[in-house]
Amino acid sequence: MWLNALLLAWRSITRNWLRSSLTVLGVVIGVAAVVTMVTVGNGATLAIQNQITGLGTNLLQVRAGQRLGPSSGGVSPAFAAADATALAQQTPGVQAVAPEARTGAVVVANGRNWSSSVVGSTNDWALTNNWTLADGRAFSDDEQRAGAAVCIIGETVRRELFGPVSPLGANVRIRQVPCEVVGVLGSKGQGAFGNDQDDLVWMPLNTFQRRVAGHTRVNTLQVSMQDGADPEVVKSALRDILRERRKLSDTDEDNFNILDTRQLGETLSGTTRIMTLLLGAVAAVSLLVGGIGIMNIMLVSVTERTREIGLRLAIGALEREVLLQFLIEAVVLAALGGVVGLVLALLASVGLSTLMNIPFVFGWGINLMAFAFSAAIGVLFGFVPARRAARLNPIDALRHE
Repeated sequence: MWLNALLLAWRSITRNWLRSSLTVLGVVIGVAAVVTMVTVGNGATLAIQNQITGLGTNLLQVRAGQRLGPSSGGVSPAFAAADATALAQQTPGVQAVAPEARTGAVVVANGRNWSSSVVGSTNDWALTNNWTLADGRAFSDDEQRAGAAVCIIGETVRRELFGPVSPLGANVRIRQVPCEVVGVLGSKGQGAFGNDQDDLVWMPLNTFQRRVAGHTRVNTLQVSMQDGADPEVVKSALRDILRERRKLSDTDEDNFNILDTRQLGETLSGTTRIMTLLLGAVAAVSLLVGGIGIMNIMLVSVTERTREIGLRLAIGALEREVLLQFLIEAVVLAALGGVVGLVLALLASVGLSTLMNIPFVFGWGINLMAFAFSAAIGVLFGFVPARRAARLNPIDALRHE
């Protein structure tokens, strides 16, 4: 009986192929939109998590002047390199602390110039920020102490200034200050906020302060925690040490801010997930519109086939058999739209992921859920026309013109 009903439903669909195609278009668009939005949203969430992870291993960023209150007088003092040393020696659960000073500058080499970000820090900066060397070496202790004219460049700077030629041993000029390239950083790509992480030049802190910046101020302290360390305990210890070093009384507000990049990643990921659910919910409305279209066409089909229904009932067909025939036809229409929608969603998701440079995350759950929901739409909106067909009076149906 089931196979016979399925064959009859398929024959009815193919008999009016254009009308059937237009009928399921709403379901196709609905399924494709929902799956595409959720898939792209999951990829964006994963990309943000990866980019936040790339900022550093269990990284805390201590910034000066992030909380300016009336008690601070509107000005917050910068850090010093000695603050990083004190935090590394006195804070439990800390793996490394790197002072960071940064400025923008034009970098010149090989007759080319490129506007980039120049960072001054110690070798611990690579550890705290998860940087690796693609080529060359790190700074020696002597170079860091003496403020030698050496630097390590990012992949973007290497590409723009040197092209395919190895930059090791070459000189670049930063604000009229020449320095020798001793290494190239491994590529990280785009950051969580859309910035190019590879567009930078890294110098020893003493070199940066003496030759580029002209002062000894440090705006950020990068703190890498040990695996298993409690971030709240570490942040509390950092806060106490910094308040003591910055001579803040009990009534003074903090004139610095401790940012946990892991919490930042969770916040951004949560926001992306909420936006994904919102877009998916909006797209799901088109599924309901597609269901209404199926109900409408099934009601038209019942009216067109009234004499056929009456003949089947007159020769002994049961009401439940007629009900099953039209219900299966509605479900087949909706399921067919679901399959086509999933194929379109797959193509659209791959294309958008490539265009947006985010990972493609195939989710079995959302695909199966969308297909099941499309079939449920067929049951829900096909039941009323099917019951109407099953309850027709055979005599009245045979008299229908």
